[in-house]
Amino acid sequence: MKTYFRKNIFFQIIVFALVALTACDDAAFLAEKPQDFLAPNNAYSTLAGMKQGITALHFRTRYDWFQPGGDDYQDCFAIYKGVGTDIAFHGEDPGSTRFLCNYLTYLVPTSSYVEDYWKRPFIVIQYANMLIQAIDESDASIWSSEEQRLAYRAEAQFFRAFMYRHLVSLFGEVPVIEEAFSSAKTDFVRDPLEKAYALMVADLTAGATHLPDPGKEEDMGRITKGAALHLLTEIYLMQKQYDQAIASSSRVINDFGYKLMTERFGTQNDVFGTGDVYQDLFTYGNHNLQENKEAIWVVQFEPPTVIGGGNARTIRAFGPAYFRLDYTPDGFKPFRGELVDGVYTGYSDTLGRPVAWIHPSVLMTHSAWDGNWNNDIRNARNNIKRDFYFDSPTSAFHGQLIDFSLYAADYAAGKRDAMRDTCQYIFPYFMKMADPCNILVAPAQSGNGQVFKDQYGMRLAETYLMRAEAYIQKGMKAEAAADVNMIRNRAKAKPITTDEVSLDYVLDESARELYGETCRHFILRRTGKLLERVRKYNNNPRIPACNIQDYNVLWPIPQSQIDLNIDVPFAQNPGYN
Repeated sequence: MKTYFRKNIFFQIIVFALVALTACDDAAFLAEKPQDFLAPNNAYSTLAGMKQGITALHFRTRYDWFQPGGDDYQDCFAIYKGVGTDIAFHGEDPGSTRFLCNYLTYLVPTSSYVEDYWKRPFIVIQYANMLIQAIDESDASIWSSEEQRLAYRAEAQFFRAFMYRHLVSLFGEVPVIEEAFSSAKTDFVRDPLEKAYALMVADLTAGATHLPDPGKEEDMGRITKGAALHLLTEIYLMQKQYDQAIASSSRVINDFGYKLMTERFGTQNDVFGTGDVYQDLFTYGNHNLQENKEAIWVVQFEPPTVIGGGNARTIRAFGPAYFRLDYTPDGFKPFRGELVDGVYTGYSDTLGRPVAWIHPSVLMTHSAWDGNWNNDIRNARNNIKRDFYFDSPTSAFHGQLIDFSLYAADYAAGKRDAMRDTCQYIFPYFMKMADPCNILVAPAQSGNGQVFKDQYGMRLAETYLMRAEAYIQKGMKAEAAADVNMIRNRAKAKPITTDEVSLDYVLDESARELYGETCRHFILRRTGKLLERVRKYNNNPRIPACNIQDYNVLWPIPQSQIDLNIDVPFAQNPGYN
């Protein structure tokens, strides 16, 4: 049951906090046998305890990568979702010192944001290693079968590989840690990439062997063979092992009953008067449905009424801050908003309360749709909201389309900032990141930017596009075109011909299909396209191409890591000394 898997998350935080306390110098304390507090040798003595360890890995991954909290997490979330790449820049303030607006000044070894991106994966790796160790040392009697034990172990291995994928993509060579630590260590070394890749391949191969088939997992959101093979495909692509990538992705596509959804299904939230199957994929309640055969791994979210629930601030991140528009052309408040407790809030329940952390690039808002503007359902008005209207009964402009040419005189007089209007206040809103008219908390702020619907960690459309990427790299253009057209046919876009398909076209298609779902940085790094496409498509109006430098292909090692590693020199990445 979904809520069982999600509950007791706070118990798990306490487990690891208490485990951390055992790393002290008091030998007598270390020698104690814990009986009235939690530690590995009693917390993991039962199957329920092992399951709590799995829950902790899911929770921490959800919190780190899908659920921003705090200033550092806001930056990390926005960057993970595409800011600073070819698809997005920071809209609230394109000249900010945050949100990777400027590669040259943001990616510095002393940055707390860079340090956060380094620390968080290693925390999960420590969690995974602790659980793997406990499973290896566990009594056979707690398991229903040896296969169950190996499945739990493989699930912990999946998260270890998931986090090493992040570290290797961003930082290159990193310490490869396969055991849990209970005391300080000051002699880490940067291991060769081959060692990290070998560990990831071994972990995910174990998953492809021992994890349950899709539909056989113990709880919604648990990891299956399909998710392990999907991530294994990405690891093979990073290593340029294209035959292996084709083989692993083909298993996902062919062996487990996954399919692209082509007919409408589940809840159909057609609040804008139109809808389609692409919209249904992202509608509240549809991610976990048995009929949704496209979902490979669904990250679970619940409202705060459920123990362990938490919100994703995708509305806050992806939408324009329309409510900050200060006046209509004739001087009235532009948005009346919803009536809550007798007061008009200024917020719309169809739009929520966004803050414009993530502004789509011109590639995403316009050029990606050239030639398919009216037929590609991913560009339909219900999926990308482009038209916003004044909601101001006292104004002569009430109900009219917001058109900034109406403010021409104010721009000429220096009374308005055109950049603020179009980067922060009004811009195309990708509605799959929103949850229109499903306000579960804070009605006076139309949800305050929060959503509680589940999110895709992986879905089959991405698997097809990764296989197309491998086919392109092998020169198998016909096969690549066929995979891309699986996606385009569902979207009702014009099919691509074999002559037209290219690596850049596959990257364009992944942008159209997966905007806001995947880490674009990882895709561009593994294809060698980061510098080229950021410079070509990132139209940050204050800092063109976010001032990306050649050496920014890798991020700096945090200076704090280098300083703490006192017993062995720890090299910095080139360009950051």
